[in-house]
Amino acid sequence: MALEMKVPSPGESITEVEIASWLVKDGDYVEKDQAIAEVDSDKATLELPAEASGVITLKAEEGDTVAVGDVVCLIDTDAKKPSGDGTEKKSDKKEEAPKKAEAKKETPPKPPTPNQEQDKKTYATGSPSPAAKKILDEKGVASKDVKGTGRDGRITKDDATKATPSMGTPGTGSRGSERKKLSMLRRKVAERLVSAKNETAMLTTFNEVDMTAIFELRNQYKEQFKEKHGVGLGFMSFFTLAVVRALELYPDVNSMIDGDYMITYDFKDISIAVSGPKGLMVPVIRNAENLSFRGVEDEVKRLAIRARDGQITVDEMTGGTFTISNGGVFGSMLSTPIINPPQSAILGMHNIVERPIVRDGGIVVAPVMYVALSYDHRIIDGRESVGFLVAIKEALESPEELLMDGNVKRALEL
Repeated sequence: MALEMKVPSPGESITEVEIASWLVKDGDYVEKDQAIAEVDSDKATLELPAEASGVITLKAEEGDTVAVGDVVCLIDTDAKKPSGDGTEKKSDKKEEAPKKAEAKKETPPKPPTPNQEQDKKTYATGSPSPAAKKILDEKGVASKDVKGTGRDGRITKDDATKATPSMGTPGTGSRGSERKKLSMLRRKVAERLVSAKNETAMLTTFNEVDMTAIFELRNQYKEQFKEKHGVGLGFMSFFTLAVVRALELYPDVNSMIDGDYMITYDFKDISIAVSGPKGLMVPVIRNAENLSFRGVEDEVKRLAIRARDGQITVDEMTGGTFTISNGGVFGSMLSTPIINPPQSAILGMHNIVERPIVRDGGIVVAPVMYVALSYDHRIIDGRESVGFLVAIKEALESPEELLMDGNVKRALEL
């Protein structure tokens, strides 16, 4: 019998997916639970497993958009698994091919006539001399753009020397292009980013953080932390817990607009922007207010690996209340991050650079990071936005006091 395989629902509110790639060919024998395709939704890329063993017949092509519940392939469950790979038949065909090729006689090209040969060696009007051609090639100037002053309009060395490239004259390098359809995930990300810019009153405020205290803590305890917990002590745990503290102080930043209402949450689900093979993904650390340094680092590592391997699920990227984006890993010095709707604010981290700062009345060199908070001014006022970012700065510059309750080893579970 032929089993119809339909597109399963990847998650709530998703009505269609796109066939990103088939992992099998039409007519292949597939095993039950074998991954046969990758499908893109507007939130994630998921694998489609075979529901039974048998010979597959594809009913959709790569790049097709299909609705949830549509049939994308048939599996003939009565078909027997082939014992061989059919190489014998293929080899027979290959042996016949040379015989056919031998039977077909090739007609040799006609030699050029004396007149044709003479024409090739004669300079035509507008053609450069060898010396002129060399100069034009070095300048990247096409001979058709140069007027020759030599006999019969030939381009001389003097003409080539005086020639200059016009605006927009192509160079000698490659000028190829490629047209590729955006994945459904990338199209949805683009749509959401444009929507956030157009539909929110987005502003960005900035500050700088002296990272000296965090550097000292990491240098002193990172080896013990990794040896005991099997995960590194990174910057993300400090920033996540600093965000949790700031959200407690400024709950409006942990809110969203729903029509004429503002919804404020008493939990902190922190979205972290990570780069995956299919583009930007934003998995969520649930109830970050209940996590320790170890808990945050474990969760960041788990979600980053799943995003990198294309295993992240829709549920893991849904429902965040605040986002942290770390452009610093790519070398960004400063940026204005775009709000991740329907959230109302996003924190941008950047690279850490040694800069001169004033400390205790003197100038010292310290590792400094610029931080940015983009927020929706419709529900977050300047006092809350600036105060929130200052609270982040205070926690990061005094982590032992404000994030660790004065006991570093207990906070790090050492």
